[in-house]
Amino acid sequence: MILADLFLAFLQIGAFSFGGGYAAMPLIEAQVIEKYGWLTRSDFADLVTIAEMTPGPIAINSATFVGNLTAGIPGAICATLGVILPSCIFVTILAYLYNKYRKMSLMQGILKYLRPAVVAMIFTAGIRILIPALFKSGMISFAAENFNVRMAVLFIVALILLRKFRQGPIRVMVICGVAELLVRLAG
Repeated sequence: MILADLFLAFLQIGAFSFGGGYAAMPLIEAQVIEKYGWLTRSDFADLVTIAEMTPGPIAINSATFVGNLTAGIPGAICATLGVILPSCIFVTILAYLYNKYRKMSLMQGILKYLRPAVVAMIFTAGIRILIPALFKSGMISFAAENFNVRMAVLFIVALILLRKFRQGPIRVMVICGVAELLVRLAG
């Protein structure tokens, strides 16, 4: 039953996550935390980190990670197949339709109105990842025992490195990972 649940959960994620991996994160969170309880919020933050650091699309890495964690290799296979199947079908159909109707203004209008929705989904995913990283309870509260100052400093440093100094995301992840490792080794 767990294999079928994994396949169907990630089939839904694959079918409704337009805009890439970050846009899929709220959907993944809804399935794996809220609906099935396969992961905690803390585990989900780890999932995002692992999915981002490993090569490949985030949604596929997430599906493989959750599937493996809940049901081993068969779970990883079922979840991964579930998340990629809708894309394979949609892309095949869309490629045919786009080639046939790409000059129509209706097609251009549809694409124009999908962009803001994708931006909103990516923004939501970012906020849902940031809150548990900065607040130990997972809820916004600036009480000293709840606010994670170290993570806030790493977040600000990462933003500065990315935006002001135009460092690549992989370099920034390595720098932040090394900084966290040094802090833990020192403490």
